Amino acid sequence: MRRVGIVVLLALGLSLNVAKANAGDYSGDTLVRVQGTLVAPDSSAKVNIDPGADAHVSTEWIPTLTLTHFFTKNVAAELFCCFGRFDAKGEGNLKGADLGSFWVFPPILTLQYHFDPIGGLKPYVGAGVQYIHYFDGGRSDLGGAKISLDDSWGFALQGGIDVEIGRGWYLNADIKKVWLDTDASWKDTAVKADVTVDPLIVSVGVGYRFNLADLLGSRAAPAPLK
Repeated sequence: MRRVGIVVLLALGLSLNVAKANAGDYSGDTLVRVQGTLVAPDSSAKVNIDPGADAHVSTEWIPTLTLTHFFTKNVAAELFCCFGRFDAKGEGNLKGADLGSFWVFPPILTLQYHFDPIGGLKPYVGAGVQYIHYFDGGRSDLGGAKISLDDSWGFALQGGIDVEIGRGWYLNADIKKVWLDTDASWKDTAVKADVTVDPLIVSVGVGYRFNLADLLGSRAAPAPLK
């Protein structure tokens, strides 16, 4: 939880610093969002020692932060990031077993196309990759063995919409689907599992768009990108 708190504080601090810029700018080159995000894995597992065993990963709400840079008025790149803690639970012949909890650091990088705004509505689509680092695995019902998961990569698709609310501020809704797998093991046991994660990631939040040079106090002339 300490790591989650640090993420929230950094996000709030960045938002406050951004607000010190001259003014929000809907044609700016930088967009920061603070969001609440539901991560719902479509998970399953193949366990090496028992074909009848399965597992699932818990659905969790986590705080998230995105940073978007616009190369043109329509083309941008977005970095999505957060920390979260999830639980693995047994299914099938392992139904009800606690397979251990773990933390994740799951950044997603997408290349986006932002459509021209219509009445203050600005939809966008994107595609990219997610990397997940799993750490701090907890003890399980498998003799108290700790769970360990291999870092993994996956393909991500994205769609969303920003709604102008004035002075460079947006309301935002975003959905991502990621396809990725990982390998799980439990320390000092022979148990291993091939895990399908495939999370659906749904976010809502608030964003602020501005010119980075305004924040740094170095922009000489506007460069509209709306």
